[in-house]
Amino acid sequence: MKSNAWFEQLQQNVSNLVAKSPAADVERNVRAMMGSAFNKMDLVTREDFDQQIAVLRKTTERVSALETQIRALETRIAELESKP
Repeated sequence: MKSNAWFEQLQQNVSNLVAKSPAADVERNVRAMMGSAFNKMDLVTREDFDQQIAVLRKTTERVSALETQIRALETRIAELESKP
């Protein structure tokens, strides 16, 4: 157990050292800069994107069905107009 306690102490010391180092400041600055850039972009969540894909698929299927229906009606009209 002594080696485990020593390892945990070492890990804690390294974590404290990194937290107080300039690397932590750089990481915070980069995160802030990236957060600001992302906020300026017109981004959507993955959930919203997936929902819009589902709506688009449904709409495409409906348009295709309506096109088929219109072609059938046009054919029917042409047949009726060709009869004397």
